[in-house]
Amino acid sequence: MSLFKKHENTINKAIKALHERTFYAAYPEHPAPAIYGETADADGQASFKALVGKKFEELAQQSPEGWAGQEESPYLQDALKIAYPTFSTSTLIDRANQAFHQWRKVDAAERAGILVESLERIKFRFFEIAYATMHTTGQGYMMAFQASGPHAADRALEAIAAGHEELQRFPAKALWDKPMGKYNLQINKEWRAVPKGISLVIGCSTFPTWNSVTGIYGSLVTGNSVIVKPHPGAILPIAIFVAEIQKVLVENNLDPNICQLAVDTFDKMITKELAEHKEVKLIDYTGNSAFGNYLEGLQGKTVFTEKTGVNSVI
Repeated sequence: MSLFKKHENTINKAIKALHERTFYAAYPEHPAPAIYGETADADGQASFKALVGKKFEELAQQSPEGWAGQEESPYLQDALKIAYPTFSTSTLIDRANQAFHQWRKVDAAERAGILVESLERIKFRFFEIAYATMHTTGQGYMMAFQASGPHAADRALEAIAAGHEELQRFPAKALWDKPMGKYNLQINKEWRAVPKGISLVIGCSTFPTWNSVTGIYGSLVTGNSVIVKPHPGAILPIAIFVAEIQKVLVENNLDPNICQLAVDTFDKMITKELAEHKEVKLIDYTGNSAFGNYLEGLQGKTVFTEKTGVNSVI
């Protein structure tokens, strides 16, 4: 069974909710043992603790050019000392370009299925992500669990559903038949939705998954490769998301660099290098107005910003 067929019912429910403007949540927001399992919370906390002080080696991005990490826990009042693989801007762009040409050829429905499968994997890590969010953003337990876990996953699903429906709105092929009197003029026509290219998603320090997943999944479902540039102070929550996306890609014989994590440090940030690169066509950003205004002023980019709580829709 294809992953689209596996998750078709979930996708259709999400599309139906979009049309009807009704409440729909595929991922329960209450961290109840009856929903997620009796040991889910303890297991998630243990998984988080097991990452502290070590290299984060779950990513499928090969040949790191370095390791870095500057996250500090407001609760522990100490550095987490988690190191992530780092890559130069040129490496990230080159890999994203190469991966894009594979990903854009994947059937749109199968892309949607692959992405929902990643959310189903992430569901089993909601508690781990909650503790990762607490110890990077300073959020309380309930907010960290809900916003970074189920609420973020539901936002991602909404982006998948919207993108998938838009791509299915017109037929990919049709027989054009025009009566001409004694004969009919017939043309076999085919159409392809053309993705833009590389998408850059710039995360923030307050809601590292909730504010980023719509840009990530919206870009991916429409056939773009994605570079995820998290805030240096809040990497782990979104790193877990990216790791699970990459795992599903690899399992389906696809390039994991379709979705890359681009880690930097406070003293050597690469956000502008990435944003200004001519190969980056889409930018999704959450953060302060000054940097948002700078991004909106870049030429040749389609930019979506949420500046100080005000987004492009408002």
